[in-house]
Amino acid sequence: MNTATILQNSTSIAIGGFDGMHIGHQELFHHLDKNGVIVVINTGYANLTPSHFREQHTDKHLYYYNLEDIRHLDGAGFIALLKKDFPKLQKIVVGYDFHFGKDRRYSYEDLKELFLKENENGEVVIVKEVKHHNDAVHSHKIRHKLSIGDIKGANEFLGYNYTICGNKITGQGIGAKELVATINLQAKEFLVPKEGVYVTTTRIDNEEHFHPSVSFVGHRVSTDGSFAIETHILDGMVKCDEKAEISFIAYIRENQKFETMDELREAINKDIAIANKELKHLAL
Repeated sequence: MNTATILQNSTSIAIGGFDGMHIGHQELFHHLDKNGVIVVINTGYANLTPSHFREQHTDKHLYYYNLEDIRHLDGAGFIALLKKDFPKLQKIVVGYDFHFGKDRRYSYEDLKELFLKENENGEVVIVKEVKHHNDAVHSHKIRHKLSIGDIKGANEFLGYNYTICGNKITGQGIGAKELVATINLQAKEFLVPKEGVYVTTTRIDNEEHFHPSVSFVGHRVSTDGSFAIETHILDGMVKCDEKAEISFIAYIRENQKFETMDELREAINKDIAIANKELKHLAL
């Protein structure tokens, strides 16, 4: 079914920025019916699930508005746009902190008043703040957790393992010769976690499954000082042609400077042992 047909038949929408597609966002999606569509207000600042990576975390169709194209609208203008794009719309789902229109002057209360004025049989669902272990779930908190290396905490808020995707690039060339073979990536769109070493899984090119891996993010302070995202596959040599996805599972250690290659090699071997232990019970 093409996009135009999906929009024409949609009877419910959830509206928001939805960077991260985390467990709070998923609560909104639960209120959609079988013809529901997720409407993303694309701010250009999404770095947890940039571009169309949000689509990996839902079976619903996603439709995008660029914020710059709609931010000038007043409340009535925004409702008119929704009615034009979704002619069968009966239900709108938003979060408790939803704001829209020029200067974000309109709240969910205005949305409800304006939509029900145009459609007296319509419904506006306001989803309350979602908490995990009594801690409110928000994208900015996930970013903070990633920035301090709290991968497990970030993953609990997300409802899945935080994942970045990047194109393969050429590394230093010393890994396979003197240390361990790694796949080097460039992932400019994504927020990268705190510099350090991580237990991860890695999906190569278009393979369906993830390989157990250990990954490094940060500046190569023991060698050339350049920034790198590199992953070492633990279940054998795997050729990467174009791209890879790294899913972060646990933080192992901070980025450290080692004075000799032997010291660095010993640390990497310890990292690999920790990763193997952590991943032993994980079904890949």
